[in-house]
Amino acid sequence: MLQEKLYDYLLHLGDNSMILGQRLGELCGHAAELETDIALTNISLDLFGQVRNYFQAAAQIKGGDATEDSVAMLRYEHEYKNTYLVEQPNEDFAHVIVRQFFFDVYHQLVLNELMKSKNETLVAIAKKSIKEVDYHVDFSSTWVKRLGDGTEESHAKMQTAVNILWRYSMELFKATEIESWAADSGVGPDLDQLKPIYLERVTSLLQEATLSLPEETVFQYGAKTGMHSENMGFILAEFQYMQRAYPNMKW
Repeated sequence: MLQEKLYDYLLHLGDNSMILGQRLGELCGHAAELETDIALTNISLDLFGQVRNYFQAAAQIKGGDATEDSVAMLRYEHEYKNTYLVEQPNEDFAHVIVRQFFFDVYHQLVLNELMKSKNETLVAIAKKSIKEVDYHVDFSSTWVKRLGDGTEESHAKMQTAVNILWRYSMELFKATEIESWAADSGVGPDLDQLKPIYLERVTSLLQEATLSLPEETVFQYGAKTGMHSENMGFILAEFQYMQRAYPNMKW
């Protein structure tokens, strides 16, 4: 039972990064400028590298013929544990940056706590990943300030993106049964404790960028328990295609 819970928790940790990495991968060759294109591609590769670490550990727990590839690609839609936030499409560069910023701040907080986990594997993954995620936070924060406090047009697009994407942010902190187990057992962070820190950091940065959070928001929950948006099916259709068409392929 303990190993089953740890397996599920590894999916919670890996799926957000995997789906966001897939979204960023869609932008390869399509960013506003070459330097930014390379940066977003590298962030995607960072996230997939972290996912491999989580899913190699998950495959060892599952045993049998399980591999990092089967864990990543051969689940059904309702078995993925990622949030609505990372499923959101690349509507424009503002949406890409705001989505990234909302996730990066959360990701940094979680990894800092995982470095104190009672699970040695999670400690090792967090220590290996934190420097990458520190850069991700710096990258997305810089662009939020640059565009939010930029031209009238860039400000308007950023505020629109904030207004649309904020509704998906609090799902990051709505603990599932497995995330509550992880917190209680010292394996993972207590998301309730991280939430006020997250809100303070996000609000402070947005104020620097002359942006504001919407005053009234109906937050969306459910993706972490398998009730994904229509976006998820399209993501998986592309993401899983090669593995299902040519079984036993490796990354």
